[in-house]
Amino acid sequence: MKPINLNEKLAQFGSHWDPHVVADYNDNDVMVVKFQGEFPFHLHEDTDDFFLVLDGEMIMDLEEESHLVKTGELFVVPKGITHRPRAAHECKVLLIEPKGEPNTGDPATAAPKPRI
Repeated sequence: MKPINLNEKLAQFGSHWDPHVVADYNDNDVMVVKFQGEFPFHLHEDTDDFFLVLDGEMIMDLEEESHLVKTGELFVVPKGITHRPRAAHECKVLLIEPKGEPNTGDPATAAPKPRI
């Protein structure tokens, strides 16, 4: 057991929309990811979606509203709500999702979640 430096983990990759698992928390994956551009609209039928902005800012688009989320702020999308994160400039984010939950809500279109 030792501390995990999120900045060091984020420095290990340059890709966007590519979550990397950095820790396990109960039955959840704790991940870091870089956002830039727009992710497709999607939903998670059975789980909430947790986003903590570590650096930069993102916009969370919901079905009928949008929210600016800045460094040090978090946003939780309730299960069953269609949403899309987007960022004009690179944004670094911590995600928490149940193990096996596809990032798009659909296993056929989900990104792999390598462990670093």
